Amino acid sequence: MRMELHILGTSSARPTGKRQVSGSIIQCEDGIAVIDAGEGFQTRYADQRKRLKTHDKGSTLRASRINAVCLTHGHLDHTWGVLPWMHTMALDKRETPLLVLGPTSPEVFDALLKGEAIPESAPTAELARQIRGWQGLGATTESLGYPVRWVLGDLAVDRWLEMASDGTASLLESMPQPEGWKKNRMQPLATHHTVPSCAWMLESKGGVGKFNRLKAAELRLTDDQKAQLSMGHDITTDDGTALSSDDFRGEERPTTRMVVSGDTSEMAESLTTLSGVDVLVHESTFLADAQQWADEFLHSTSTGAARTALACNARHLVLTHFSARLKDAELPLSEAKNEIEEHDLSVTAAVDGDRIKISDSGSISHLVWTGDGWSS
Repeated sequence: MRMELHILGTSSARPTGKRQVSGSIIQCEDGIAVIDAGEGFQTRYADQRKRLKTHDKGSTLRASRINAVCLTHGHLDHTWGVLPWMHTMALDKRETPLLVLGPTSPEVFDALLKGEAIPESAPTAELARQIRGWQGLGATTESLGYPVRWVLGDLAVDRWLEMASDGTASLLESMPQPEGWKKNRMQPLATHHTVPSCAWMLESKGGVGKFNRLKAAELRLTDDQKAQLSMGHDITTDDGTALSSDDFRGEERPTTRMVVSGDTSEMAESLTTLSGVDVLVHESTFLADAQQWADEFLHSTSTGAARTALACNARHLVLTHFSARLKDAELPLSEAKNEIEEHDLSVTAAVDGDRIKISDSGSISHLVWTGDGWSS
């Protein structure tokens, strides 16, 4: 498994009888990042862990492997579960450092750096307001017992700062990556909404295939010969047999990209200018006949999500963030399929508890939670 996304909420604005608000977990070789955490996130996270333990033994989402929380914006259906969940991890004696990332506006960024109050013109959903409130309620390294960093970015010019618990802020050279991550990177992609917002992209760099140690052992190669082949050098054995290093490598690992949007209008420039995406998880709050409401509130329709996926050359589109007025996702899924019917793009609709996997070979699978396990 190259990377896997657990979608723990597919409703917009408020929960329904079947769907909870936004919150996802993305897992890779290096660790785990949470993308948004609306109300009740700690319960939904615990439920998903129980499902894995019961229905997919061997798969885990250990809290100690969660290195980052990546917030798309400050609306409460995307953030209101952060503080309770952080306190729960403190009660569980967490020690692993946690990095919290999110977008802010240039005005708020400048005010924080100058030590000034957050401008009154800033929206109530400004993330800096929430972070200051959370810090006042004990969301600090000192109170929680594990290291926490609060980092906000002015994405338009790639400026980043860290908010300390004493009310000060310091400028950073760049956006920090989750601690210990070497093979994967989190990257924000500015989107278009009523407050500063972004999508988050997990990118895993490609590389050479795994060295076939079993084949080398069967040929009784020396350690030096194995090392030469592993480094990409062809060799000739003592009996004159020519061996190519390419024959001892598995398939080359492709660069892999998974993008998860928050709230945004369709065709956000940072998404449409991407050269290619394996999986795009995109909000589709409204149906196509409510385009005027999508435009007014800067959300997307199901067809708008499809147009965005086509523009960024996505291989697979996952629809999520459905209006509470929708009983199920069949209508938005049908609309999106009609929009892309002549294109080489697959599309599915998410259900709470679903898993989106990208394998080492690049194949994509959407595992749907059925209530008693997952089906593909």
